[in-house]
Amino acid sequence: MTENTDNPYYSLFLKQKSNQFNIANSTYSQRITKLNALQRAIEITYRDKIQEALYKDLRRPLVESDLVAVYLVIKEIKHAKTNLHRWLKKQKVKSQITLLGTSSWISYEPKGVCLIISPWNYPINLALSPLVAAIAAGNSVIIKPSEIAKHSSTLLVELISSLYKEDEVAVIKGGVETAQHLLKLPFNHIFFTGSIPVGKIVMEAAAKHLTSVTLELGGKSPVIIDQSANLKQAAEAVVWIKHFNCGQTCIAPDFIFIHESIKQEFLEHYKRVLVRYYGEDASKSETYGRIINNKNFKRLELYLEDAKSKNAHFEVQGLKNEQDKFIGPTVISDLPEDSLLLKEEIFGPILPIKTFNQLDEVTDYLKSKEKPLALYIYAKNRKTIDLLIKNTRAGGTGINNNGLHFSNHNLPFGGSNSSGIGKAHGFYSFKEFSNVRSILKRYSIGPIRLLYPPYTSFKELIARITVKWL
Repeated sequence: MTENTDNPYYSLFLKQKSNQFNIANSTYSQRITKLNALQRAIEITYRDKIQEALYKDLRRPLVESDLVAVYLVIKEIKHAKTNLHRWLKKQKVKSQITLLGTSSWISYEPKGVCLIISPWNYPINLALSPLVAAIAAGNSVIIKPSEIAKHSSTLLVELISSLYKEDEVAVIKGGVETAQHLLKLPFNHIFFTGSIPVGKIVMEAAAKHLTSVTLELGGKSPVIIDQSANLKQAAEAVVWIKHFNCGQTCIAPDFIFIHESIKQEFLEHYKRVLVRYYGEDASKSETYGRIINNKNFKRLELYLEDAKSKNAHFEVQGLKNEQDKFIGPTVISDLPEDSLLLKEEIFGPILPIKTFNQLDEVTDYLKSKEKPLALYIYAKNRKTIDLLIKNTRAGGTGINNNGLHFSNHNLPFGGSNSSGIGKAHGFYSFKEFSNVRSILKRYSIGPIRLLYPPYTSFKELIARITVKWL
């Protein structure tokens, strides 16, 4: 590792590397103690500060902060505490008859020194939820939060340093240069949440050290609504998740595919729900967030200007206020395929709507695109649901709901190919931060000795019998 000695974070990395076996050999009780400390900090000591930081960064409503940054992380901790004893037990597996005289089992051992790179849209949750699994699995961890959510990033430094020594868990603030320095270090695992382009950079850097990765990315998550759907319930659910965190959510609906015969009825429901949730002017609502910064505001503004230039129809025209980083709920139809809103992941409160007459139009269209992180189906017809699941691909799927699969810690969460690599939540996160070690113990001679050299004609016969019958 001499090539890293001029790296500003090499010393910290070396501390954690030197301490990794002490942490790896920590007992079940010691890991539970660490998790309890984190739970108390989130639940009691830092709860108000978390809400304040998220409000300053994203104008995040208190309820949304509690649901995601507090409740979901605490739920992750409780799930790990409930199941950790079982996860740490050796998992016995069967051995075939040719291995008579042996026993086999699987042991989940920690990977070692891990890096968690968390994003700005959910800066607390997506830093601490992976940390729960990393601690449970017995790793040391460096967290690099996004510099864009500066208040949350500062809070993470304070929270983590109050709980753990830096040779166990540390937070490093900084921008792109900081991330580049960290990615030059030979971590044993990297857990990254963010955009597809940056995910490729992370994976390329990891490949130089053959470091394993978990990539939680994104993509254009579609909502498919057919004639059998309950349109009022669909509108309520889509509006909520689409505008949760002002649309800055990786599993937010990115566009709607709706049967042409029910488009207008659905839009009527959608408009009524918008007013019910956020009032006639969402900029005055305490339950509606803001765009993270001016750069992302300008990006979304560019998407809207592109749609206007291509004569798209604005079904709902949201107000804009650059100074306040506010963009109101916007729904747009009749977009050409080369429009930016249909090509790029939106990450904002803008919802394109497409229509179809036959389900083949939907499946053929989605087959031509990259796999999304999530796909949502609103339908009561079982054949329709089955057909769509079998003929599409996605990291996860919600049927008659949006985003709820993320909150079930018994379900693996993650993408496929361009929407991500690896799975998270509950046991699946624990597994990502663990090496699944295979162990076979021989306790008697067993029949395998019959195949030791030299290979006589008798042993050739034994080999043939083994291949054919055993």
